[in-house]
Amino acid sequence: MLKPILPTTIRAPFARYSHAVEVPSGSRLVFCSGQLGIDPDETIPATVEGQAERCFENIKAILAEAGLSMADIIRINAYVTAREHMQGYMAVRDRYTADPPPASTLMIVGGFTRAEFVVEIEVVAAGAADG
Repeated sequence: MLKPILPTTIRAPFARYSHAVEVPSGSRLVFCSGQLGIDPDETIPATVEGQAERCFENIKAILAEAGLSMADIIRINAYVTAREHMQGYMAVRDRYTADPPPASTLMIVGGFTRAEFVVEIEVVAAGAADG
């Protein structure tokens, strides 16, 4: 069972995420490479929300292949190319993540491999050792 860590002696998280997540001993860990918002047919959605949804759908497929689900995510690192993309990304993230929410970091970066990309998301997930 994943355990969120939210000390009352420090400021509460700025948004829907946990300061930390404890993983039980013996769990399997899956590290997912950063996913970009590109469809299998090479289409890139025009909005940050569309790209974030594609990223999370890719992540969902990767985790399913490993026998895990979105509820097994313990950490998200996300990157957007501008502050105006933060709110759209976070709205999509909140729809795709379970309770308790995973630990999460969001960074603003200068760009990605192609100018059309505005968000990239990587995750770490943990599941039962027998999964």
